Amino acid sequence: MSKLYAITLGPGHKWSACVGSGKTIRMTAHGDRANLSGLFFNAAHPSERYNMPDTLKAQHTARLTAGHILMSDQGKAMVSIVEDEVGWHDPLSGYSTRQGTDDRYGHTSYQTNRNEWLRSGEENLTVELFRHGLGVRDLAPPVNFFSQVACEADGTMRYVPQPAAGRSVTLRTEMSLLIVLSNTPNPLDPSGVYPDAAIELRIEDAMPVREDDPCLTRCGENRRAFENTWNAKMLLKGAY
Repeated sequence: MSKLYAITLGPGHKWSACVGSGKTIRMTAHGDRANLSGLFFNAAHPSERYNMPDTLKAQHTARLTAGHILMSDQGKAMVSIVEDEVGWHDPLSGYSTRQGTDDRYGHTSYQTNRNEWLRSGEENLTVELFRHGLGVRDLAPPVNFFSQVACEADGTMRYVPQPAAGRSVTLRTEMSLLIVLSNTPNPLDPSGVYPDAAIELRIEDAMPVREDDPCLTRCGENRRAFENTWNAKMLLKGAY
């Protein structure tokens, strides 16, 4: 497949764009402790967005990897994880905040540190949401790509370092999406050093979904989510 678009997000950087259905997004970490927080919305109707509880409940999981899909709050398939060299992506721990960033890495600000100030996920995601007519009330639990967070028997969540440098995860868009990304630390990462891992995005055209696609056949709930997406597209076919 030919490359349609590529960008590298440095530490603390952010990005958002509307991406059509039938695309792959290959995300490659260029360092360990990488963490890319992502929010996903229906590009045409952003009131429909990625729903963490339904995604995890339907697929009986507390982590995301190849074969899983991201479901919307209307029961549709939004994103499929079609390839994964990392093996574990955190859907539970949320995004870093200004206060948490200051507490862990020391207080910084643009006024004092200029472009060297340390961004939080909360600030980055909010700025990008505003670019698309959304705002603070549209913040929700993101997917933290490249991070592993284990859930203990007592409900405690624990950050588990895992090798990420040079490894990739590839998403496939099942509908046209507004995607909002922030390359900022996982809020449970205990290190006192701000991560320095850049993350490369490469967007290409995807192959059509086949009947034996692992994301489609993983469970009955996944197939119903795909069918809901396909039916919605069919009803809009030819619309102007």
